[in-house]
Amino acid sequence: MGKKSKKIAVEGSRNELNVSPFGVLGSIGLTENSLLPNLLEVEKTQELSKQKKKSRGRVEVLRQRSAGSGGWSTIAKNFVGISVEEKNSLKKTMQKRCGAGGTLKNGNIEIQGDKREEMRDILESAGFRVVFAGG
Repeated sequence: MGKKSKKIAVEGSRNELNVSPFGVLGSIGLTENSLLPNLLEVEKTQELSKQKKKSRGRVEVLRQRSAGSGGWSTIAKNFVGISVEEKNSLKKTMQKRCGAGGTLKNGNIEIQGDKREEMRDILESAGFRVVFAGG
């Protein structure tokens, strides 16, 4: 039994590789540039939404000694106006990025190890203003 060739033909006038995806626009009365203003409006609305998310409140990130083993733990606290589900998703993101364990206690996110810089990056990308507190 012979195997079928999986090669794509590149000769011929009705080849899919020769067809322009914008060739149909001229037949319906549109040009490539007529879509450009709509794209600019979308970019403006995205910038405005980023500016609205800019300040979601102040969050303190502090480092302290763990109770039992004497290692470091990093704590993010003073979240205002966010749900437990959002805190839980932030905690999971921090655990993955830091490569460490963590928990959610009393509304605070605790991550094992000295991971202040990584936590700051994640919280700032989520729109919080991060302040380092404590030691």
